[in-house]
This record gives sequence, structure tokens and C-alpha cells, in this order.
Amino acid sequence: MTTAAATDSATDSAASPSLPRGAAEGDALAQAAEHGRICALSAEVQRDLQQAAEAYPELFTGRPFDATLFGAVALANAFGSPDDRADDVAVAARTSLWIFALDWQIDYLAEERATVDRIVAECLAAADGTDDDATPLTRFLADLRDRLAAAPAFERLRPVWRDELARMLRAMAREWEWKHGAARPSFQEYLDNADNFGSSLVNVSHWIVTGDAAAFDRLDALREASDEVQRVLRLLNDLATYHRDVNWGDLNALLLPGVERSTVTREIGERIDRSRRLLAPLREACPREVRYLERQIGYSLGFYGGTDYWGEL
Repeated sequence: MTTAAATDSATDSAASPSLPRGAAEGDALAQAAEHGRICALSAEVQRDLQQAAEAYPELFTGRPFDATLFGAVALANAFGSPDDRADDVAVAARTSLWIFALDWQIDYLAEERATVDRIVAECLAAADGTDDDATPLTRFLADLRDRLAAAPAFERLRPVWRDELARMLRAMAREWEWKHGAARPSFQEYLDNADNFGSSLVNVSHWIVTGDAAAFDRLDALREASDEVQRVLRLLNDLATYHRDVNWGDLNALLLPGVERSTVTREIGERIDRSRRLLAPLREACPREVRYLERQIGYSLGFYGGTDYWGEL
């Protein structure tokens, strides 16, 4: 999990020159320095992701797994945790990358429900440590599990991590059914299935590595807020990927009966307001985790306004 490059970078960063005398914290130079620091963190995280991809090359052979996807995943995770070291962000970033590989296997390669069911069962077995070597996908997941196990909190929080994984797998299988069936879900059913997006699994994995006792004691409330943020990100992604989803034959909120773009944008605003209400009572005890979720929303509002993660088919 900790590469030599990541460790050296974190050490060098701590000893880097301070801002010039007279540079106010809010001025353009200070802001650019902060952005540069986050980009440096992203660069180290991306190198780690490239190492992961090289370890499991069978998972990343499709054209959509281009260099931009790796860079975008690294940057999103670095932006969410700008004050963490690269090795602390690595598990979240690798989990994000694994979810892309899983999504590709289920959403684009699986042609039969039996294939989806097999993937789900194999992943749950790997999570439980009963069958790590079934496929490259399960080997990657087992590696993530073992990296998480190095964190002292994992023994206590393993059931939470396993539950988030199972929720995401079930949601992906449900979306596969909707995609290949005659009936489309309602907008509310679609939102209720937002676990297929996977960001809550990433968040729980990150908190296992970086959290403290206050966060662990409030994990149920943090997960509730994370789920609301996940719905926001699901809808922002849909707005950004509508044309791609039409071309790929994928499911999208804008393809559901009676759902207009105005419906989705209004729902995003309401969900952001609800996420803020859920986060407000956690701010004093868990400022780091609250900031992490708020930065996910802010980053995604900007990112999905211009692009998305996948490359072209």
C-alpha cells in the first residue's frame, strides 16, 4: 500500500518552502499553491493505481480504461482528502478503481443473469476470505481486504465494510435486471438503488484507514449522510453521461418515464440540502469526515460539469 515514492513525496512535502512573506492565505498565490499540493498528492496516488492495474492487467483491457480514467480517479480521491498522505488515500483510490472493474464486468460484459450471480457470489466469498483466487477481480478484492486489515479499526468494522460491499453488489445486479428487462424502475426506485454507484463503499474503506474513535462511534450517522451524498453523485453522473449512456445502452435517470432534466436538477438540490442537514450535527465531533463528504459534492459539481471518468468504447 505504501510505495517508496509516496513516502518520499509526503516527507518532501512537509519540508517544502513556505509561502513568500506577505502572501495572504486567501490570495491567488496561496490558492494556486494549495491546488498544486493536491495535484502532487494526486500524482502519487495515480502511480499507485497504475501499479494496481499492472498487477491485474486482465481487468483493465477495455478501451474505456484509458490513462484519463486513472488520473481522474486519483484526482477525485486526492481532492476529497487533501491533507492525507498518499498511502492513506491509496485504499480509497484502489477501491474506486476496483469498482470500475466490477462495473465493467457486470454492466458491460455479463450477458446472462447467471454470470452476474456468479460474480456477486465470488466477490462475497473473497470478502469473507473463503475464495480469494477465483478470478482476477476477486484477487484484487482480497488484496483490498488485506490492506484494510492492516488498519486497527478493521477488526471492529469489517462487518460494516462487508455490508457496504454486499449492498453495492446487490444494487449492481438489480440494475442489470432493469437494463435487460422490459420494465424500467420508477425514479424513486432508481434513487433507492444508488448503492450501485459505490461511493459509500469507498467512503467506509477510507474511514477505516483514516478515522478515529469519534468517527467510528458515529459511523451509522456518517453512513446515512454518505448514502445521501451518493445519491447526489449518482444524479450528477447521469446528467454528465446521458449521451454516453444512450450510445452504450446503459440506464440513466433521464431515460426513465416522466423524468426530465429539470426533475433531476431539482432532486440534486434537495438531496444536497438534506445531506447538509445530516452532516450538521456531526461537524463538531467529526470535522474531517464531514469535510470529506462536502468536498465530494463540491468536486463532483465541478467535475461532472465538464466530463466523466470513462474513456470511449
